[in-house]
Amino acid sequence: MAGSEKKELRFGFTTGSCAAAAAAGAAYMLLSGRKKEKVSIETPKGIRYDAELVDIEREERRVRCAVVKDAGDDPDITNGTKIFAEVALLDSTADAGIEIAGGIGVGTVTKPGLDQPVGNAAINHVPREMITKEVKAMCGLFDYRGSLLCTISVPDGERLAGKTFNPRLGIVGGISILGTSGVVEPMSSQAILDTIRAELSVQRASGKEIVAVSPGNYGQDYMKSAYGYDIDKSVKCSNYIGECLNYAMDLGFRKLLLTGHIGKLIKVSGGILDTHSRMGDCRMELLTAAALIAGIDADTARQVLSSVTTEDGLKLIKEAGLLEGSMNVVMEKVMDTLNRRADGRMQVECIMYSNDFGCLGMSGGAMELLTALKDL
Repeated sequence: MAGSEKKELRFGFTTGSCAAAAAAGAAYMLLSGRKKEKVSIETPKGIRYDAELVDIEREERRVRCAVVKDAGDDPDITNGTKIFAEVALLDSTADAGIEIAGGIGVGTVTKPGLDQPVGNAAINHVPREMITKEVKAMCGLFDYRGSLLCTISVPDGERLAGKTFNPRLGIVGGISILGTSGVVEPMSSQAILDTIRAELSVQRASGKEIVAVSPGNYGQDYMKSAYGYDIDKSVKCSNYIGECLNYAMDLGFRKLLLTGHIGKLIKVSGGILDTHSRMGDCRMELLTAAALIAGIDADTARQVLSSVTTEDGLKLIKEAGLLEGSMNVVMEKVMDTLNRRADGRMQVECIMYSNDFGCLGMSGGAMELLTALKDL
């Protein structure tokens, strides 16, 4: 019945898309001398973003304007926030050189291991590429061959950053300008859970008794090159590893292979089966504990604990000659968590990897399941 149909969730646009749109609008007004109240850009996902420009300030050598972040139906603390871009003329002879800087409310990176180097504004590389592309397009439109400085700011950014993990990651003074696709996919928890169950149901209905599960496509290139396996074919469980196991058992699957990056699976080693950061972020604590069990010294353990990412922590453990021993501890605890949830109702196997070190751990029956899945 029509009345029982679920409302389709509306997608939104990232802070990166907002910054790029604001920069495009500011560049247009600066180089044309004309006011512009709407601008259209193409996101990396291929979806057009028609943005309204607000709070416009025009001067001879600089123009500043904002775009209001619309997160769609995604629960996002930056929804409704104004993302500003100021584009100013630079006294330079460079051919359409675009410099990008962070202004008030945009964080500064103070720890290594993130998308940007220490000292840079926390404007990730894809938003930087988007901003550069859009501003260069305006330079070409008006045959401008000089250089421009584009400064991104978020007046409310420092307050909002306190609600994020930026302070823990060593990003100070504001939020990050993020986004890889340019689009914010709706992340309603129930919608994701419904999708997971639906994907599992489809596979089970086709007669499959073995299922592959992955939190996402992170590490897809590694899995394809190392094992010839396309994890894009697996059921995406996002952060809901525990619920996915429950659904698989309820639907009658006999075997399940979980493949994932250590950044997610390290949490499972601590008994956490909903790996969203809002449920807790104990990655470095768990990694450090495993390294201590494997025999790492106290000074190196403190360095691991202070690392920003699991990849950085792994490098330190590798240098100490304890990577294999530490990962054995992690995998033992991951499998203990998974098997306790499965409770004998389903065989669960796991492959854990990292970008820098490849396979970190593999349970006893994982390769057998992987081979069987490739043959399906």
